[in-house]
Amino acid sequence: MRNPRNEPLGSDRPEAGGDRDEGPERRCILTGEVRPCESLVRLALSPPGDDGVSAVLPDALARAPGRGAWIGVSKDELSRAIAGGKLRGALARAFKGARLNVPADLADLVEKALRRALADRLGLETRFGRLILGSDRIENEARQGRVAALYHAADAGEDGSRKLDQALRVGRGEEGSGLTGKRLPLDRAALSVALGRDNVVHLALADDASARRVAGPLQRLVNFVAGERTVSGAEDNIRSAENAAQTSRTVTSGATT
Repeated sequence: MRNPRNEPLGSDRPEAGGDRDEGPERRCILTGEVRPCESLVRLALSPPGDDGVSAVLPDALARAPGRGAWIGVSKDELSRAIAGGKLRGALARAFKGARLNVPADLADLVEKALRRALADRLGLETRFGRLILGSDRIENEARQGRVAALYHAADAGEDGSRKLDQALRVGRGEEGSGLTGKRLPLDRAALSVALGRDNVVHLALADDASARRVAGPLQRLVNFVAGERTVSGAEDNIRSAENAAQTSRTVTSGATT
């Protein structure tokens, strides 16, 4: 697998599909680690101003034209790299010859962009009818094994979350396994705004492809705000989607025989 440091965007869109194990990888300009694009954040340059200087900005969806530079560090690590000048040096090497302005609040800008990307992705899944909302409906679908991924708002109550987690385990035939839904780094207010609904506390996806689409922006956000390099929660969502698809195929096969 080729792992170039940076190259034109045409081949570095992490959402482009294909097998996850053979997806594109990039090298973090700060740590030198080579990792899947879905666990990194892309930085891009704004068009040069009258003074010829380009601002370094987050490209949360990895769709901005031109070359990009990838980072795979937490918000705290990025803030230290900015303050100590390490990021500027790494960017100067990545964007050779470019005159750069590195915003002092770049770490905050990255977090806001990643939160917005996740909220927008969930909003799209809602508009396409792929999101399951309402505790009673989620519980029923989960018990029937028709939930690919289960999510709880950051401020969701423990009792309600445990009830739905139990329904998820029952539907998967995994009682006693400790399987739970993923607690999102978005509270109910942010989710309600993103989805255009009132008081969104829990949500689920029945479609394994939708779960994969949500897992990417979720993984990037969790990596950045929590510094979780392995991002077990996001990986669990992907595995949950795969398990749900297999369960659905098994149930369908049994119903037609």
